[in-house]
Amino acid sequence: MAHLLVFEFPSPGPFGAEAVTAFSDLARDIAGEKGLVFKVWTEDAETGIAGGAYLFETKEDADRYLAFHSERLRSVGVTDIDARSYGVNDGLSAITGIPSR
Repeated sequence: MAHLLVFEFPSPGPFGAEAVTAFSDLARDIAGEKGLVFKVWTEDAETGIAGGAYLFETKEDADRYLAFHSERLRSVGVTDIDARSYGVNDGLSAITGIPSR
């Protein structure tokens, strides 16, 4: 069963095109994570919130990344991390367009 992680945390930015410049190396690193199907980067400059939604092939991959990424965020001073983990109904999600794995 696929597993979805959702992270949100306070962020002063950068956002938009500046974030692409600042975080491209990080994005390439994340793209190589074991079991990662995709990540959607999220941001709201008005409220100062950033994060992302990650789809992993398995709960084990998601759990490993949850621990790793939470520590990575804390190590750069990010606090108030809201991280949630959800099982994915693969059958229904396939009907509505989940990427095939």
